Amino acid sequence: MSAKIEDYGFIGNMLSCALVSRDGSIDWLCLPRFDSDACFAALLGTEENGRWQIAPEGEILKTHRRYRPGTTILETTFETAEGAVTIIDFMPLSGDAQLVDLIRIVRCDRGRVRMKMDLALRFGYGRRIPWVRKTDSGLQAVAGPDAVEFRAPVALEGEDMRTGASFEIGEGAELPFVLSWHPSHRPDGHIWDPGARLSETEAWWRDWSAQCTVGEDDAHPWPDAVARSLLTLKALTFRPTGGIVAAPTTSLPERIGGGRNWDYRYCWVRDASLTLLALLNSGYRSEAAEWRQWLLRATSGHPRQMQIMYGLSGEQRLTEIELPWLSGYEASAPVRLGNAAQDQLQIDVYGELMEALHVGRCFMLEPSEASWSFQRLLLEELDTRWRDPDEGIWEVRGEARHFTHSRVMAWVAFDRGIRAVEDYGLDGPVDRWRATREEIRDDILAHGWNEERGSFVQYYGGTGLDAALLLLPAVGFLPPDDHRIVATVEAIQRDLVEDGLVLRYRSEGASDGLEGREGTFLVCSFWLVDALVMIGRLDEAETLFEHLLSLRNDLGLLAEEYDPVAARQLGNFPQAFSHVGLVNSAHNILAARKSSSHHTG
Repeated sequence: MSAKIEDYGFIGNMLSCALVSRDGSIDWLCLPRFDSDACFAALLGTEENGRWQIAPEGEILKTHRRYRPGTTILETTFETAEGAVTIIDFMPLSGDAQLVDLIRIVRCDRGRVRMKMDLALRFGYGRRIPWVRKTDSGLQAVAGPDAVEFRAPVALEGEDMRTGASFEIGEGAELPFVLSWHPSHRPDGHIWDPGARLSETEAWWRDWSAQCTVGEDDAHPWPDAVARSLLTLKALTFRPTGGIVAAPTTSLPERIGGGRNWDYRYCWVRDASLTLLALLNSGYRSEAAEWRQWLLRATSGHPRQMQIMYGLSGEQRLTEIELPWLSGYEASAPVRLGNAAQDQLQIDVYGELMEALHVGRCFMLEPSEASWSFQRLLLEELDTRWRDPDEGIWEVRGEARHFTHSRVMAWVAFDRGIRAVEDYGLDGPVDRWRATREEIRDDILAHGWNEERGSFVQYYGGTGLDAALLLLPAVGFLPPDDHRIVATVEAIQRDLVEDGLVLRYRSEGASDGLEGREGTFLVCSFWLVDALVMIGRLDEAETLFEHLLSLRNDLGLLAEEYDPVAARQLGNFPQAFSHVGLVNSAHNILAARKSSSHHTG
């Protein structure tokens, strides 16, 4: 059985990643990319679907883990009656995207400890047992296009299609175990020097972390939380292209035992502008520029063909299938690959892309003439589509509707186009755009506002709420002190908050085409923090923010959702959008504090 989601740590090299449980088992690893087939898939099935565990043989009295400061290098320390052992897990950076290493160094800190190792390689998401042969340094495993070299300094024994070992380690000793992937048609070209690679990896991550501007101000109350979130975002970046995956996992459930299980190993246009703000406000201009360029490359082409998500390199075909041989995380089936939402119409992505490119201009990222030509075509296309019903930001699989948030983001698209002309001297049919912007605004105020409800609603003609409405003041649709904004924030607090956290919407009455409920969406709770800041309720915002920080696991990581009743994380993990929300909310609170202090003084 898999560990609780929050009991996993996360290591990566900006090509792929691994999830390491508190008991020393790597239960998820896709090679060589985030979206490749998994060779360890115990996370979504059983040990027989692939895992790699190193742990003490005897009773573990205490477990402690941490990241080395400023890095993604994970250290897990086990204390036993015989002594203490630390396992150092990391994935070295590679100059060759087709050579990926995972290194585990076992270090004895005290006493003499008997250890065990269990390695079950299963390619094809736990289905394909490789052909294994012994080598001078360990073993080699091959299955179709995949080859793994496994080096170990201890005697290995094969049994029941698994490789095991039992060994002792004494105080001061270190034993390195290395798993290296390469295409089966290429010879092994990996560098064998675990100690040097650990030093190089630590130095690289520390240098990157040192660029962060968060914490330079002594008044910042949460520098460590923000820094860890930024490190997570960097580790979720696919280095060859600059794309940032929503999460490195698939099918971790939004409700245990439910079927709301999706593949998040792709890049969403929806996340664009908020991700840019998180990076730019933290001092990472090059990462922001790479993300913006990824957006432009991925969405290039005819605007009518723009998708809501793309693959790591901008791939468009993300066909959704199910894997029946995997039982799912805690029996939460089905396990899905791909994402059928790729074909949905979501009007909001037009506004999200225009907003992201506007943010880039505001922060003076290098402008692109070709980019502006594309944006003009985007607005031409949107002028013919903004009245259409769509599936909305949450990708419902039921009836298409006129979602209020989607319509607001269409307003944002034209507003940012107008501002590009007015504020930055770009050329465009600004009079026509102004007329369209006003038409959309009137439409929203006439149909998105429910007078009887006393708030904006999720979709035209409905009475339900949507957490995405919390973004209305942030995008500038109405001033934060407008009574309709304040009333909507208060309505969401009354009707969408459960145990202090925010639901996306009430799924039981939403006709979203799916069965069952889900947990509270963490990024939506961060949006509530931001909305509270904007309407002037700073103390309330800080209280909620501190509560959200308390939901992180011991390593500072957040999943997509949280179940406040069971007190556990849910959904894919770690979730980029949750960490983007954390970074932005911290910046917003600190800015409001400074502004308040300035006005008071």
